Amino acid sequence: YGDAPDVRISGNAELTFPYVPTHLHYILLELLKNSMRATMDFHGPDGADVDDLPPIEVVISNGKEHEDVVIKVADEGGGIPRSNMKKIWSYLFTTADPAIQEGMIVLNENVDHGIDSPLAGLGYGLPISRSYAQYFGGDLSIMSMEGHGTDAFVHLVRLGNTREPLPI
Repeated sequence: YGDAPDVRISGNAELTFPYVPTHLHYILLELLKNSMRATMDFHGPDGADVDDLPPIEVVISNGKEHEDVVIKVADEGGGIPRSNMKKIWSYLFTTADPAIQEGMIVLNENVDHGIDSPLAGLGYGLPISRSYAQYFGGDLSIMSMEGHGTDAFVHLVRLGNTREPLPI
């Protein structure tokens, strides 16, 4: 779109805790880009002044007993229809324009893949993000209000307090 809503970070923004940085980066990037795309789609990229777009709110919190770190990403991007809520955890489910996927198809017989990566449209982001969170005992949950917006909650168990879920 060329524009994006602001992102406001509140809560315990100075919090440090042990975690795998690449997993955390992947999860948050996925949630933020989904929120930004939804906000731009819902508020109309053509009709909205970027200064009038509702911001994406990120709240960082850790529990009283320091059991979990919880990160909430909230948007006013129109929400997810209830009929799609179970589908968002399925690989290859996407609400993005199919034209995005067409750009991934390479019609050159000398190469077997493209080098461009779209920001949306492949349907892997949320399922992989939830798997990353769950691998170390956390979780990713989505609460949505169709017609208004979506709140995503990332629960991360501080590494060092739990073991990998591997059979002994």
